[in-house]
Amino acid sequence: MRDLIVIDTNVFISALLNPFGESAIVLELCFQGQYHPLMGTALFFEYEDVLSRDPLFKKCLLDSQERDQALNDFISISKWTRVYYSWRPNLKDEGDNHLMELAIAGGAKSIVTRNVKDFKQPDLSFPDISILTPKQFLEDR
Repeated sequence: MRDLIVIDTNVFISALLNPFGESAIVLELCFQGQYHPLMGTALFFEYEDVLSRDPLFKKCLLDSQERDQALNDFISISKWTRVYYSWRPNLKDEGDNHLMELAIAGGAKSIVTRNVKDFKQPDLSFPDISILTPKQFLEDR
């Protein structure tokens, strides 16, 4: 069985902006079937919101339609997971709580994020879920 993981929006966006970086390698491993990303409603809407910010993608090789297609492709390999219970308050940055809730609901082993500091000192501890940068995730596999 493939490991279930949650990929933060900042990792997905980083992969689009730098197709040769560590974030892109994490996505590539998912597309190769080595990991199974989880997707939930809050995360999906966050991805869509950030992808609609055209100034962010000035130096991106992909146009808006290609970015939308990349999201559709990613959704097609993701396991849709419903979150029925909120674990709040938990993280200092309220905007990251949905990632932890998705990981808990879906049984993920890792959250891959470029902002691990946002997950430090939570109110609730979930020791079975690793919070890793793309680089750490690749080193730990």
